[in-house]
Amino acid sequence: MSEPQSIISCPYVFHNDTAAAVLGPGDGTIATLENLTGVQIHVRGLDATLQGPAHRVARAVHILNELQAMARRGHEISTTTVKQTAAMIDTTRPITVAEEVSGDIVSRKGKVVRAKTPGQQHYVSAIDDNTIIFGIGPAGSGKTYLAVAKAVQALHRREISRIILTRPAVEAGEKLGFLPGTLNEKIDPYLRPLHDALRDMIDADTIPKLMEAGVIEVAPLAYMRGRTLNDAFVILDEAQNTTPAQMKMFLTRLGFGSKMVVTGDITQLDLPRGQHSGLRVVRNILRNVDGVAFCEMNSEDVVRHHLVGAIVDAYADWEERGNTPPEANPDTATDN
Repeated sequence: MSEPQSIISCPYVFHNDTAAAVLGPGDGTIATLENLTGVQIHVRGLDATLQGPAHRVARAVHILNELQAMARRGHEISTTTVKQTAAMIDTTRPITVAEEVSGDIVSRKGKVVRAKTPGQQHYVSAIDDNTIIFGIGPAGSGKTYLAVAKAVQALHRREISRIILTRPAVEAGEKLGFLPGTLNEKIDPYLRPLHDALRDMIDADTIPKLMEAGVIEVAPLAYMRGRTLNDAFVILDEAQNTTPAQMKMFLTRLGFGSKMVVTGDITQLDLPRGQHSGLRVVRNILRNVDGVAFCEMNSEDVVRHHLVGAIVDAYADWEERGNTPPEANPDTATDN
């Protein structure tokens, strides 16, 4: 029979410049921390008292210290941040949570783009360390946004001379001909998410000039065929909607001085029934190739509304129980 755990009371002081951010609206952050650690936290102004078993109190203090350090660096603290920080603390890591997610990528008009979760930081580090990087994860995990940020950073540092953003327009097919306008106007809706990410990081007035000069190119995947892309940061978005042949075509466009980032969500296929996803296939082909990295993100890396992560998990759980939507692509059922 285990000995009863002694209950301790530990004082804690919040920094004046981070207290509001760490406590959250209505002390919501503290409520989440109490549930995660099993520690009672009483807050009055900047002073707090933590009550509970010694090891639980120590863990709660560790989490609070990390949250305050992250708040000082400008991170937004949410209930999701608390959960992610607690999960990281429970693993052995050589650096602190705050240090791990601290690196700014680009900054524009006071808005800073940086990794906000351990999974995102691993992804950003992989982009720094490899030539071809696959970012695989659910909607909202930052795989495309961070890739665009790293491309803009590389351009600012003159590590590359141009940025090329592309994605397949798999929905085009027969419907494309019925859309009004020129070919570029018809394709534009499929490329709009890439334009939106660029506008968050580069002045909107500057983008057309950079595109006219060929410094930035946003084009459908079919436009990549037959080219060699030198001295470029190339991003292929929505790669789950490529065929194996298209994926091979894209990857073999790699030229000297270039980097490629391929992003996608293998749970959201829009390919015709029976068509295999190039993103699924390539994981098995290039998994052990030096200079190629695969970064898998999950619902814990979703930085949109907290319900997005819950939705991702709920769908994954539903599918794991053997449920399949009537219109689902058979390729989503296996990962061979």
